[in-house]
Formats: sequence, structure tokens, C-alpha cells
Amino acid sequence: MDVGTRGCRTVVLACILAALAAALPAQPVAPVASIYTCVDAQGRRLSSDRPIRECLDREQRELGPSGVVRRTVLPPPTAAELAAKAERERQDAEALARQQEKERSERVLLLRYPQQSAHDAERAAALHRVDESAALVRLRMAQLDQQQLDIKAAMARFDNERSRMPPALLREQQDIEQAQRVQQSAIAELEQEKRRIQQRFDNELLRLRPLWSQSAEAGAAR
Repeated sequence: MDVGTRGCRTVVLACILAALAAALPAQPVAPVASIYTCVDAQGRRLSSDRPIRECLDREQRELGPSGVVRRTVLPPPTAAELAAKAERERQDAEALARQQEKERSERVLLLRYPQQSAHDAERAAALHRVDESAALVRLRMAQLDQQQLDIKAAMARFDNERSRMPPALLREQQDIEQAQRVQQSAIAELEQEKRRIQQRFDNELLRLRPLWSQSAEAGAAR
């Protein structure tokens, strides 16, 4: 066999081997192994190719073949940590709800009082209603005062003969005194209501002033 023939056969054999290699399934590449390391409760440094049972309650480090830290494996949270996390989430949810309610309240307040004149008018109207009620109470008190004078005048006729005084006069005097106490209590409550109204509108004014300012700035920017 000459050199030319052997060369052709070599080429053919190489082609056959290449075709067979292409037909074979590719071999999977083995994953790069990890090394887990930690210090257990006894202070021992442990290593393993999988998460270490003795360190399930503490931090473990996963290292690559070169020793570089791939990640830190944290232990599962304890019951106390879960409870603390739930409490933080509850507080965060409550804070968010309060903030949303504050913003909603401010929008409603601004719609009701778009400028200070509207707020001042509402304050004056609320105080006027209380003053009207107080005026009626004072009118009733004046009537009772007059009735008290009339009763005392009627009772004065029996100063020298108290035994002859009709019991109805004494009962009427007691009824008038009770009615006077009721009206005095009503006046005190109305005065308290006026203070509450003033306080409410003062508090609203503190909230509304920055809202009016922001609204004016937004209008000017358009």
C-alpha cells in the first residue's frame, strides 16, 4: 500500500470517529462543589460539603472551591424573632393606616374649607348657634328668678304664721330652685361647648394653613 492510499484511509477514519463523537450524548458537567463552614456551640470550626447539622441554629458560610464566600446561610428565625417581626409589621401597617387616614382627612378638610374665609364663617356660625341657645336659657332663668320673687312675696305673708303656709307654696319654691340649678348647669355646658368649638377650629386652622399654602403654590405653578 503506498503513502497516498494510507493517507486517504486516515482521513476517512478521522471523519468516521468525528461523526460517532457527534452522535454520542454530551456528558453533563459536574457541578462545582461547595464547602460549608461554621463554628458550633462548643466553639469547634466545622466543615462539610452540605449544610452542617450542628450549626442549623447559627450562621454558616458557603465557600466555593477557591475559598471565596458564595453566600451566608442564616439560621431559621426563632419564635421570639418571628413574634418581633410580626409586631414590627403590625406597627408598620398601623402607621401606614394612620398616614393614609391623615391624608384622607386633610383632603376632606380642604374641600370643605378651600380658603380661610369659609373656615372663619363656619366658626362664627357654630358659635352663634351656641349663643342663641344660651340666650334662651338666660331668658328662662330670668323667668324663674321672677317666679322665685313671687313665691317669696307670697310666703312672706306667713312669716308670723308659718303653720298656716300652704304646702304647695313650699313645693313650688323647691321646684323653682331645682329648675334654676338645671338652667345654671345648661349655661355652664354651653360655655364649655363654646370653648370646644374654639379649640376645634383653632386645631383645624393649624392643619389648614399649610394646605392652603400648598394649594396656592400648586395653582401658581399651573
